[in-house]
Amino acid sequence: MIRDNINLSEKAYSLREEMLEMCINAGDGHVTSSLSCTEILTILYYGGYLRHKPENPEWEDRDRFILSKAQASPMLYTVLADRGYYSKNEMKKFAQKDGIFGVHLQKTVPGAEISAGSLGHGFGLAAGIALSAKLNKNLHLTYALLGDGELYEGSIWETAMFASHQNLNNLIAIVDRNYQCTIDFTENFLQLEPLEEKWSSFGWEVKRVNGSSLTELNESLRYVRSRRNTKPLAIIADTVKGEGIEYASNVPLWHGTTPIKTNDIDAFRRDLKKGKQT
Repeated sequence: MIRDNINLSEKAYSLREEMLEMCINAGDGHVTSSLSCTEILTILYYGGYLRHKPENPEWEDRDRFILSKAQASPMLYTVLADRGYYSKNEMKKFAQKDGIFGVHLQKTVPGAEISAGSLGHGFGLAAGIALSAKLNKNLHLTYALLGDGELYEGSIWETAMFASHQNLNNLIAIVDRNYQCTIDFTENFLQLEPLEEKWSSFGWEVKRVNGSSLTELNESLRYVRSRRNTKPLAIIADTVKGEGIEYASNVPLWHGTTPIKTNDIDAFRRDLKKGKQT
């Protein structure tokens, strides 16, 4: 898929590659959580859906992107650097004492709207930001990216009920449905399905797509600014934790870790390169 003269598939690959090398160099970072949401961030930041100005991060009319699954900060940091919010050389300071890039999201990073880490925290902030925009008659949208394990938090459903009650049709929640939570699969840990029915019962418009497909993500967002529905929008994006790296895909024990051993690093790099060739 090409948008604004950028091949989005190639962009997603290069973002994965840069994020992985950043985490390997730091010896830290949630790699597999970042890999599963790569296409989501790619379509938002490069597909024309998120209005933003890297040269002016505080632009009043920007859309707000809230990374509620803040453990995926390595991918957001990589995207923001690539978009020009700061030099890519700064990424060498990821997870370092003299840097501004925390393992979990830090608002000190240009382009990051919030600091977050505790699951469920970001979504409530996103709803508040969306309500403020409504009250002030601002036209910007607020996107919130949630992890599926994050849906175990009661604050998520409190926010969902609040957003529906307030008719926040300027709020878009995207659920990174990678089917894993900490060290197990979600349906073993505590069943989440049927998610479409749950979000719908809380008064949301719901779409479900393949979150690894740029085409399907694009279709789900195509009319996001011209929706006449008064309901907030939830997009359940089915993904693969560790997407692009077969060695780590759907392996729960890779949650929250970075390859450190030489054989693991080689396997990650090999699989990522193999994906580009295919």
